[in-house]
Amino acid sequence: MATRNLKFTRRVNAPAAQVYRAFTSSTALREWFCNAAQADARVGGRLYLWWSSGYYTAGEFTALTPNQRIAFTWQGRGEPGLTRVVVTLTEKPDGTRVSVRHTGVAVGKAWTKATQEFSSGWQSALENLQATLETGLDLRFTRRPMLGINVGILNAKEAKKLRVPVSVGIRLDGVGEGTGAQAADLRTDDVIVKMGGKPITGYTSLANVLQTHRAGDELTVVFYRGAKKHTVKMQLSARPLPEVPPTAPALADAVRASYAEQFAELAECFDGVSEAEAERCPKPGEWSAKETLAHLIAGERDNHAWLSDLLNDAERWYDNNDAFDNVPARLTAMVQAYPSIADLLSEFKRVQTETVAIIAALPKAFVAHKATYWRVGANLLQANVHTRAHLPQIRTAVETPGGV
Repeated sequence: MATRNLKFTRRVNAPAAQVYRAFTSSTALREWFCNAAQADARVGGRLYLWWSSGYYTAGEFTALTPNQRIAFTWQGRGEPGLTRVVVTLTEKPDGTRVSVRHTGVAVGKAWTKATQEFSSGWQSALENLQATLETGLDLRFTRRPMLGINVGILNAKEAKKLRVPVSVGIRLDGVGEGTGAQAADLRTDDVIVKMGGKPITGYTSLANVLQTHRAGDELTVVFYRGAKKHTVKMQLSARPLPEVPPTAPALADAVRASYAEQFAELAECFDGVSEAEAERCPKPGEWSAKETLAHLIAGERDNHAWLSDLLNDAERWYDNNDAFDNVPARLTAMVQAYPSIADLLSEFKRVQTETVAIIAALPKAFVAHKATYWRVGANLLQANVHTRAHLPQIRTAVETPGGV
């Protein structure tokens, strides 16, 4: 059967060593190419790439010449056969020339869709490779609008408690101030099941819809509030991009200042609150103020594990719907371990201090990986958005008369 070779080139203003890492590190691959990756960078080692669209490819490395050449096989989901990819890196004074050859693509109707997707996919991927290595910014993220929501757990048990007739979708765990979600009157515990005409079954399907739109676009959102289905028009919000300082010490100072501000606001919510009030749940199954604080502590501890993964250049993939910082047993145990308001606030401050110390100790080699470093800075500098989204929840819990 006749085959064709697809060729793509891009000049990237970065050393060949950084480009080589971008094709061989699971952490780096996720920052410009796919949404999840496993890469055992040795000849015969496995390569697995997954996209939130549901497409994936598997193969193995067949040739590796550090900073010069990478070759691997490619067997994508639904594709008629095996193809091969060869990446050649040529370092020049003005950067690195990246040449990608996708070979063994057969000619014929069965390969039409795959050929088109290879062409568009590699072109946009190499554009993003250049952006992430030169600026640290992932175009898939920076160009994507936002809803302004926190995502909570949704399963059969939660659905029954909320009297929602579905157990898949996106349950809102909070809505950001000044966002399109707030303007559309979306609220905590609403469950989004459709957006822009597309079914929403979880975080991945939500991200796929957002990926195809820009800030200012208006979408139809279908959601449940209890047993009643609602349909509203919602305008997508622009995604704020924080200014990430260029050095680790400067970033640590910025994160410390941000944490101090959010901690002061959080502590104020507990002024004059008794232990009994902080343990009161507004309704069965809803968090008390102490459990909400435990959730924030859990999230900060998860930041430590994430930073450790990045420092080891081996970022693990977690399903975003798992919501580890929402696991009831974890929150209950934490409240038992830190039984008073003062204990919980002190622990939250301690884990934030630990995060700042990790940032300050980031080695220069880590900072040089611009995409990884920018992700860390952007996530931590925007942590106050998450904390502030829970402040009304804490106030409601302590102010609800009676409670449980």
